Amino acid sequence: MRLKNVKGSRERIAANEYALKDVEQNKGSWKEFFGDGKPIHIEIGMGKGQFLMEMARRHPDIHYIGIEKFSSVLVRAVQKMEEEPLPNIHFIRMDAEYICNVFEKGEVEEIYLNFSDPWPKERHTKRRLTSHQFLERYDQILKEGGSIQFKTDNRDLFDFSVEEIRSAGWTIDQCTYDLHHSDFLEGNVMTEYEERFVAEGKPICKVTFHR
Repeated sequence: MRLKNVKGSRERIAANEYALKDVEQNKGSWKEFFGDGKPIHIEIGMGKGQFLMEMARRHPDIHYIGIEKFSSVLVRAVQKMEEEPLPNIHFIRMDAEYICNVFEKGEVEEIYLNFSDPWPKERHTKRRLTSHQFLERYDQILKEGGSIQFKTDNRDLFDFSVEEIRSAGWTIDQCTYDLHHSDFLEGNVMTEYEERFVAEGKPICKVTFHR
């Protein structure tokens, strides 16, 4: 369940150096913005930032950008960064629907989708982050050969996602319905949700795919 109405969250995010502003101006020039040629990975719907921060610790040679539309959630990640700054991580508060306004083709090397909102009602299908509509957006920003990793505990959403991926012409590299009892677990970084679900004995589904 998402946090709501955290007083002062927008102001705190706006004042934080790791929360990027006016990001549309960087479209097509992210390499110049960072100035070091390191690849860019993004997490869409990053929540409180546990996954992204651990990835940044493990891989200092990569820039990680977390995208989250809810200020009341993103502010938790901002607070963590204030306690333990990491030079290769940044945040953007925005709706992922507008991601193509921020990145140009080839600027993103990898996309992470972790425990996304399932939007279970049929009329909300296009809002799912693995819908055809969103896969088309990712195709517009990923570099050639770039990949997407998707994890969820929701089997219905996962089945939907695998069908969307295949019908949209993407190539599946890895797919498992029980990540923590599979050959794909090495190097896995858990989110807050994942830790909780694993402790409850729920299987985690994961698929990695590329264009």
